[in-house]
Amino acid sequence: MTAGGPQFSAAPQNPDLLRWVGIQVLLLVIAWLIGLVVRRLLASRMTMSTASATLTGLGGLWGGLLVAGWIFSSSDMWRPAMIGVAAAVALVVVVIVSLIVAYLHPRPGLDPISEVAKHGESDSLEFKSSARWNMRSGKRDDAMETVIAKTVAAFMNSGGGTLLIGFDDEGRLIGLGPDYATLKTPDADRFELWIRDLWGQRLGTNAAALPLLDFAEASDPQEGYGPQEVCRVTIPPSTRPVYLKGPKGKGEAELWVRIGNSTRRLEVADAVQYVATRWPESVRVSPLNRVRLFFTLHRHRDTPTRLPRVVERVLTERAKHGGEASEGE
Repeated sequence: MTAGGPQFSAAPQNPDLLRWVGIQVLLLVIAWLIGLVVRRLLASRMTMSTASATLTGLGGLWGGLLVAGWIFSSSDMWRPAMIGVAAAVALVVVVIVSLIVAYLHPRPGLDPISEVAKHGESDSLEFKSSARWNMRSGKRDDAMETVIAKTVAAFMNSGGGTLLIGFDDEGRLIGLGPDYATLKTPDADRFELWIRDLWGQRLGTNAAALPLLDFAEASDPQEGYGPQEVCRVTIPPSTRPVYLKGPKGKGEAELWVRIGNSTRRLEVADAVQYVATRWPESVRVSPLNRVRLFFTLHRHRDTPTRLPRVVERVLTERAKHGGEASEGE
């Protein structure tokens, strides 16, 4: 090969380029971590997405490297001090930008929970006395957890709504004392972790992350449980159907919706029609799948279609009984 031409060997011919690519990947990871940290620190005011925070952090890192270039004489970008300065500058940039965005585009405010409870139950508001404690039997009941999960699923599959937990039918704030007593740590943080884990098992991980939870002090707490809180679950409508699975994520999936003030399960035919009407893109066949379907049908066009085993067994039994009846005649 001539000088300057391509040369293939075990050792890289351009290590500077490899280091430059490596530092960009490292900067991207650092920017993502900074975005996560800021979102956690400013959770109550943060309105930027993780992607936006990561891009802002990446811009801050580049600016931080420019600052580091004025401080350090070394040209080695892998130097920990240079990366540390860049990360510090990026953290400040992400925090400042996040606060500015939160000021210009604040989260829509929520009415006080006690005021919401005065409106009474409706197609977008539901009261539940507890999330896992059966008030009648006086013990934990998995059926109560199912009620909470299917109510959340129904709101997601409809127009969204609000679920108030720790309220009686009259709208009194009786608190979550019995539910807290079933947790290892009886507080709101542990309750939120538990209920999101429940939704993750019964509704899926994506659906579990959609509702927004906040808590308030109970004005009519139940006796024997000390200070108590109530929980408000603000549920947005989902962009795709949310199905309710059985306990621990097993069992057949069900589609629940809100009809008036009640939560109803749709039968298979109604569920198919509802999904096709509300989320048509979820049942639309892509061009690639159409091509695959065409070749699959073309390949097996001479293969006789086999009935499901259950249907075959029923038809066989009917033919057998019919033959016996004919012989008897």
